Amino acid sequence: MTASRKLFGTDGIRGRANAYPITAEIAMKVGMAAGRHFTRGAHRHRVVIGKDTRRSSYMLETALTAGFASMGLDVTTLGPVPTPAVGMLVRSLRADLGVMISASHNLHHDNGIKLFGPDGFKLSDDVERIIEAYVHNGTEEFLSPPETLGSVKRLDDGRARYIEFAKSTLPRRMNFDGLRIVVDCANGAAYRTAPDMLWELGAEIIPIGISPNGLNINHECGSTSPSAAQAKVVETRADLGICLDGDADRVHIIDEKGKLVDGDQIMALITTAWARDGRLRGGGLVSTVMSNLGLERYLESKDLTLERTKVGDRYVVERMRADGFNVGGEQSGHVVLSDFVTTGDGAITALQVIAEIMRSGKSASDVCNFFEPMPQVLENVRFKRDSKPLEVESVQAAIAKGEERLNGSGRLVIRKSGTEPVIRVMGEGECPNLVHEVVNDICESIESAAT
Repeated sequence: MTASRKLFGTDGIRGRANAYPITAEIAMKVGMAAGRHFTRGAHRHRVVIGKDTRRSSYMLETALTAGFASMGLDVTTLGPVPTPAVGMLVRSLRADLGVMISASHNLHHDNGIKLFGPDGFKLSDDVERIIEAYVHNGTEEFLSPPETLGSVKRLDDGRARYIEFAKSTLPRRMNFDGLRIVVDCANGAAYRTAPDMLWELGAEIIPIGISPNGLNINHECGSTSPSAAQAKVVETRADLGICLDGDADRVHIIDEKGKLVDGDQIMALITTAWARDGRLRGGGLVSTVMSNLGLERYLESKDLTLERTKVGDRYVVERMRADGFNVGGEQSGHVVLSDFVTTGDGAITALQVIAEIMRSGKSASDVCNFFEPMPQVLENVRFKRDSKPLEVESVQAAIAKGEERLNGSGRLVIRKSGTEPVIRVMGEGECPNLVHEVVNDICESIESAAT
């Protein structure tokens, strides 16, 4: 059974809430389809479902639960938890499947469904195709009889289990006594876990973005809008700040001066520290085509490698698993430390950064800045879902001209988002003015073709 991946993008299924494909009907069908695929053997099958704080997450949770139960799977709901907690609890609870309901860093009007296999890893393209085929072709013939319908229960200590697991990734007897930390939880899934975790480790916590109302997730807060946290770090004279996104699978650090530290610098820090301590595997790290050329040159200076993949932490993880790396991630702040977790984990990444700050006895600004980034420009251009602007001749000509102008002194990465109708145009090079001109010209050509 095969099908094209029209439902699934680079990070599960995502779209506007209560519009195709993020409707209760499709969510129930996805639950039925995934339940059918992961029903193997005669044992009672189990699925765990986590969610973020969007109002629509409750609708989708109910629909998914109905779909799974109708196929005979026992459902355990976790309530609002970070995405990596689902990956961890799938394995810890010996479940057959995990689901996270979230649109990550998007605003409340979007939502998404991410699926995890029994190993805690996100599903492969091939498995997503099989599930999508079941969604389209139907699963009615596999419905469970009344006596074997799935049960539904809530796991009340899922959040506490995750906190204890995250703390266990630190060196023994490590604590954060004496540190003042601003933590911005984006009014999202980590609004309780992150502050509690840091407080239990001894830090003085200044939390923001911890009052979710279903509509304010990622709104002027979190890793995509860090200005409030940056100002709070400076205002309170904090030692550092932590900015998570709505489902807490990505993080940005803020140093004591209010400067933002992105995923590239974080990966440089952890890779360098782990190489020093003999913990690094793979001889470097895995990141995407979006990571800064400055990171690549820095790693080369340390005799470390940077392996690039297409955008999406799922593809980063696939390369890490295939080639034996234990550090990978994205410039956006998804950092995957496979010694501990199966996907990006903002909190555990932040703990590793803070541990290195404590070990060094230096300030965050001294510890977290490893290289001077190459000038980089990223612009997003929206287009109609049924249009294909990248196939238009004028757009292809503008891209070719841009590559010619950069002439080996930089690079272009142009791609369609896997989660929304947006084309992302990234330019990077030694001359910032030239990069801006090239990116603007390409964006204008896309906008003209998309109207």
